[in-house]
Amino acid sequence: MIALLGFYPLWWLLGLGVLIFPIAAVLMAISLYRQHRRWRVTGEDPVRMPPGFVLWLLFCLVVVAGIAALNAEPDGAVAGGFSDRIIGVTYRLVQYASLTVLLIYAGSQPLRRLSQRRLVLLLAWLFVVTVVGGLLGTFAGHLEMTSPVEMLLPKSWTGKGFIKSLVHPYAAQLHEIVGDPLPRPAAPWGYTNTWGNNYCLLMGWFVVALWKYTNRPLIRAGGAAVLVLSLIPVVHSLNRGLWIGIGAAALFLGVRQALAGKARPLIVAVAASGVLAFGTAASPLGDVIEKRLDNGKSNGVRMFLTERALAGMQESPVLGFGTTRNTMGGRQSITVGESEGCERCGNFTIGGNGQLWQLLFAHGLAGTLAYFGFFGYGLWRFRRDRSAIGLAASCAIAGSFVAALWYNSLVTPLAFTFAAYVLLWRNNMTDVAVEPTVSTKTSSAEAGHA
Repeated sequence: MIALLGFYPLWWLLGLGVLIFPIAAVLMAISLYRQHRRWRVTGEDPVRMPPGFVLWLLFCLVVVAGIAALNAEPDGAVAGGFSDRIIGVTYRLVQYASLTVLLIYAGSQPLRRLSQRRLVLLLAWLFVVTVVGGLLGTFAGHLEMTSPVEMLLPKSWTGKGFIKSLVHPYAAQLHEIVGDPLPRPAAPWGYTNTWGNNYCLLMGWFVVALWKYTNRPLIRAGGAAVLVLSLIPVVHSLNRGLWIGIGAAALFLGVRQALAGKARPLIVAVAASGVLAFGTAASPLGDVIEKRLDNGKSNGVRMFLTERALAGMQESPVLGFGTTRNTMGGRQSITVGESEGCERCGNFTIGGNGQLWQLLFAHGLAGTLAYFGFFGYGLWRFRRDRSAIGLAASCAIAGSFVAALWYNSLVTPLAFTFAAYVLLWRNNMTDVAVEPTVSTKTSSAEAGHA
């Protein structure tokens, strides 16, 4: 886990990026096999399956079964065939399988090997990496490099946008949203939308690391400074989904605490949001936000793709079409299409505008219900966990539901959602001891877990 998450910036610079997950999964699978053999001899450290795992297995089965529909041609989509689509499907299958191994591996590690504290600090470290990458993308957006892995691949591969996003490290994506093309932070996650999604998923763990695992005023002050600095790339990303996600997280935490009889967090969240909104509006960042809200160029495309996803789901409601498809033309004319000089002109990806729409189109109602049912089951089962880890994990999982409306989850967002699930699950195991924190007091929830 340390090699995978702690050294992720290195893998990104080498050109591995999300490709490191399948590599790590092989090592994790070998470790799980050895752990299971030791358990049969000693009876210690069993390999554990997460709560509700049958739902996740059902989702994986639907993904595999969808291969049978690769030759199907939904209305309004570019014609293709099995051979044209199997490569993308194989990539998704490998990544889903790799993250499933990650889920089981992280949940099966005893605390003496992978403590809650260590996993929280790894995720908090990745939040710092996200902020640094965001600042890099904001102030040095044209920075990019040719990675060692990219050098080994043929240029016919690396010239394709998707392959390039995997192996070519760059600080930002250039998009024309509020005028001239401007850099939008992407490092080290490949896409601006993925950067915003991961920011929301990791922010809570940074806060937990500061206020649960340290009591040093200097470290906490530095952490607060990181949070304030992170607002610069948050605003300059022009990412409305990220802005909504931050607000939804604050609202979720406030309402959850209010339902538990603690109204103060909700009042504080509302007041802090008001102060933050006023301060941002009064600063130069306010002009950036105003321009973004006045320029919703992607709204029409997103609505067009949502309509196509829903129409496709009605054509194949149970298992979907096995993978995404490209639209025939654009939203205004079927004669518009992508070309070598304009990859973003028409032929939009159905399901590329959010995990929910991708699941409905590619994997039907069966896959969609199984996917969200797995995470929803975890939220419901551990709903009484109001410890710092419990709240942060629940917020991350609930936030992934909101983000599914406009963000896709594979690969790193799903990995971090799984990490939140693992922390929530391990936090409520009856046979693991609660770790000491910087405080000498133990909450009633933590005492119950112990």
